[in-house]
Amino acid sequence: MSATVRPRRGAVAAKAPLGRPFATQLASTGLANLGDGVLVTLAPLVALSLTTSPAQVSLLSAAAWLPWLLLGVAAGVVVDRVDRRRAQVVALGARALVLAAGAGLGFAGALTMPLLVGVVLVYGVTEVFADLGATSIVPDLVPADRLPAANGRVLGVQQVANAFLGAPLAGALVVLGAGIGFGASAGLAALAATVLAVGLRGDFRRVAPDGRRPHALREVREGLAFLVRHRVLRPLVIASSVLNMASTAYFAVFVLWAVGPGSAMGLTPAQYPLVMLGFALGAVAGSLVAERVRDRLGEVPTLMSMLTASVVLMLVPLAWPDAWAVAVAVTAVGVTNTIGNVVSMSLRQRLVPGPLLGRVGGASRTLSYGLMPVGAVLGGLVAEVAGLPATFVSAVAVSLLACGTLALRVRTADVRAAEDAPTAAHRASSGDAAVPLAACDGVRP
Repeated sequence: MSATVRPRRGAVAAKAPLGRPFATQLASTGLANLGDGVLVTLAPLVALSLTTSPAQVSLLSAAAWLPWLLLGVAAGVVVDRVDRRRAQVVALGARALVLAAGAGLGFAGALTMPLLVGVVLVYGVTEVFADLGATSIVPDLVPADRLPAANGRVLGVQQVANAFLGAPLAGALVVLGAGIGFGASAGLAALAATVLAVGLRGDFRRVAPDGRRPHALREVREGLAFLVRHRVLRPLVIASSVLNMASTAYFAVFVLWAVGPGSAMGLTPAQYPLVMLGFALGAVAGSLVAERVRDRLGEVPTLMSMLTASVVLMLVPLAWPDAWAVAVAVTAVGVTNTIGNVVSMSLRQRLVPGPLLGRVGGASRTLSYGLMPVGAVLGGLVAEVAGLPATFVSAVAVSLLACGTLALRVRTADVRAAEDAPTAAHRASSGDAAVPLAACDGVRP
């Protein structure tokens, strides 16, 4: 009979591995985001060959995020009703077809601004379903105590693929033509769908505790009610929505500040992605240390300090439009922004019951992502009327206001109280108990 091995006193318990299913999901995420990185960088660079209007260039960002405003809630219901793996496969396959059509237009020399905006808009529709499926499936693939590590890996891979690999690749492909760029992005989307379809086995459909599935409208209402009544998630979503709106306003026209002989930074289209590489490098570093930073500083202090720091750093390109200075600032933004995102994502996944993740995620992103096209349009209009610096300063000011408000509304005690009562919050959102709004929200006099 074998003897039981007892851990030494003071030894650190080994953490559970993230596992092969998560590795497969992560590989698909990396391929999909590599294609995203190519497209997100390629589209505005192609637009510069078609127009120099800030308002028209900003429409690309508006088109990419508008589907979240229109479809976020409905997509959340779909993701909660179907196999979350299959939802990603179908969405990525549809994306490959859309981008292949864009490649055909590019090869034919038929791309115009309206057509370019249209391709980006349909791409955005596929992103809603693919992203919600990818986010909602993570708690099904890893142990609950490894969610911060898993989310850190996801965000790190996303940034490496998007900015570190995708952005420079787009800078090279734009020289070869829009057709090749869109074609490469389409191929990567198809490959991501294939990896997920072949490599990840099992049914990832979540069912209600009683095995029944209520009417779709009731499910929408349930997800919205849970979010609105939640004492932590509601202020967090409101703050992130304002931050996303301001950030999109900033970056929707940033390419005009950075690229071209008449721009403040004077970069070429091929140099621009290289400067933005710093964000990817910082994001990778942030994803690797996020769990340790959170453990050392605490969850809420980490979230508040990282978000505020990332906002303040956005003033550097305006105050010092030097390529090296901007690269350093963007790297720091990558670190702080990613740590904040890891903490925020893990917090939401921990506080929301599994069967509600898709709906609550869809409802929250309807607002947080839905305001991004509004921000893009506002950023373009402000830049058109008052100049690019006015857009940048306004975006930073609004972001700092959102950070300050969030710091006043969410404290560590609020998170602990929300963790202690998830079942009651779920019952309240389902209509099984009549709980006053103020009591659920923890509204302070």
